[in-house]
Amino acid sequence: MSKLRKIFATDTYIIPLVAILLGFLVGAIVMLIGGYDPIAAYSALFQRVFGSSYDFGEAIREMTPLMLTGLAVAFAFRSGMFNIGADGQVMIGMTAASVVGIKLGGVLPTFLLVPLAVIAAALCGGLWAGIAGYLKAKRGINEVITTIMLNWIALFLSNYIVRTFLLLEGQNRSEDNPASLSMTFLFSTFDNARLHWGTVIALAAATFFYIYLWKTKQGYEMRAVGLNPHAAEYAGMNVGRNVVKAMFISGVFAGLAGAGEVLGVFHYQSVFAASPGYGFDGIAVALLGLTHPLGVILAAILYGTLTYGSAGMSFGADVPPELIRIVIGSIIFFIAAQGIVRWVLKPFYFKRKKEKVL
Repeated sequence: MSKLRKIFATDTYIIPLVAILLGFLVGAIVMLIGGYDPIAAYSALFQRVFGSSYDFGEAIREMTPLMLTGLAVAFAFRSGMFNIGADGQVMIGMTAASVVGIKLGGVLPTFLLVPLAVIAAALCGGLWAGIAGYLKAKRGINEVITTIMLNWIALFLSNYIVRTFLLLEGQNRSEDNPASLSMTFLFSTFDNARLHWGTVIALAAATFFYIYLWKTKQGYEMRAVGLNPHAAEYAGMNVGRNVVKAMFISGVFAGLAGAGEVLGVFHYQSVFAASPGYGFDGIAVALLGLTHPLGVILAAILYGTLTYGSAGMSFGADVPPELIRIVIGSIIFFIAAQGIVRWVLKPFYFKRKKEKVL
């Protein structure tokens, strides 16, 4: 019991929890200013998520791409890179899964088709991110610039491939994809909520993230490059190779998110008018999770709960669902500005130290 108390007494756990509470408090204040009832709003939000088995399943579905894109951004960040291009990598992953699934659907059996589509999505997402890593390593080009540009290229390239090779006649989307990641055996339990194996893949990816970065020599080199590339190079590490490798693995995570959406949720790919936004939400999740795999999973659960439940605020309490963005933004602000959180906690720390002295 004393060990458990020590774990939860550290700043690592207290500060994010206090930041979340402060974010909810700021959201409540904004609602009061706008003439809304925050208690009714938050009650409706959580009722939307936990009120039925279908909604709970759909909330899990909402969390899954956030986990993977959050892991993508966090992995790059731990290696000294800022991957703004997870959104484009998701779209490339979706397109690769669509091409393999639709074009090889009548050729390969399901037990080969589904893994092949998932692997194609992962590899293509990784290679797409690897372009930015290569340009950073060989030409010194800032990865923020290249990943943003690659997002737009990915959008138009994906739309071109769907329109030219996969389009369903008379529709603005691809043909139905026969490869499926759906957990059909859970449909009856969750009232046909769109649960899929992508959630299991996301948890496996988080496990890989932790083991690779903290338990292997290659992971140690990546973290060393992320902390100080000059010192890592002086120690004999190949900085350029680690940069490319980090971006590739980051893109693999994002590509898997794309595979989950195409093969597990929609079973087709739309022609996008704009960026779907998965990768940009992943940046927020990575920041909320302090770029740690466990933190990212927990942050994705929180973010997915708030995002999916925000519709309940609109229907149940007549509160604009956009207000939930204020809550999320406030949480990120307080996590980033930890000095404010420490200032809030200072009286409690002082009181605890005084009690120890007495």
